[in-house]
Amino acid sequence: MAQNLRYQDPQALVETEWLEAHLDDPALRIFDCTTHLRAAQPGTKAAYSIVSGREDYDAAHLPGAGFLDLQGELSDNSGPLRFMLPPAEKFAAEMTAHGVSDGSRVILYCAGAMMWATRVWWMLREFGFTNGAILNGGWEKWKAEGRPVSSEPCRYPQATFTVHPSAGIFVGKEHVRGAIGDPATVTINALPSELHSGKGPSPYGRPGRIPNSLNLPYAALIDRQTRALVSPEVAAAKVAAVAADKSKNVICYCGGGIAASLDLFVLHQLGFKNLSLYDASMSEWAQDESLPIETD
Repeated sequence: MAQNLRYQDPQALVETEWLEAHLDDPALRIFDCTTHLRAAQPGTKAAYSIVSGREDYDAAHLPGAGFLDLQGELSDNSGPLRFMLPPAEKFAAEMTAHGVSDGSRVILYCAGAMMWATRVWWMLREFGFTNGAILNGGWEKWKAEGRPVSSEPCRYPQATFTVHPSAGIFVGKEHVRGAIGDPATVTINALPSELHSGKGPSPYGRPGRIPNSLNLPYAALIDRQTRALVSPEVAAAKVAAVAADKSKNVICYCGGGIAASLDLFVLHQLGFKNLSLYDASMSEWAQDESLPIETD
């Protein structure tokens, strides 16, 4: 493995020291994207209960940061599946209301493995906005380093967010089913290995995985101590085990399209180009008896 690798889109990953030095930059739009998954309510069929991170934001957040409610504001809530990509018009309206314009520089962070922030980052790209970045290490790293926090709410002035044609990053079950057995496509499961194997119960329904998919748990891409991404060398080694050929199409999935966005972000940083996210992931696949499933 080559040494001294670098992540290939440095503008999309900012460090805590850089952001602290630029908190007063008027072009920045900083957002806390935290969402929590709690145990499902007894008697429900849901895999988990979704709790907005708004209460945590109200208690403490980065100075000048706004809050994005991923489920409440930035998801299509018209159907039974959670965290689904909203229509372009709805997404544009929310970004406009939150003060994001075509000239903004958007910095996203969250508590909990950065995956809530990477989900919003991919949503922005889906609708043509490419000037977004993830705070490396998120809230945990910022707080551990003793950097400034605030409890003052922030709402940026309304702006105008322009939607561009869909980039086609987010795909559905028919696209994924059609890719099974396709030698030009690699399908990667970002869930923990015990869920990938299907040896135990699954919170999503039928245990197991999409046939022929390989496992790259999102947690393997996070440094346990710093909560930042692992080094490019470590990431490249882990990715090489499942997707060494950058010419192939890569589809990532998980339980509900959140953790997979972190895998995809790292793949993007390693130079992979043909990337897709199965939006509904196992929340849909495991419940649909017409879809094939595989276990060890």
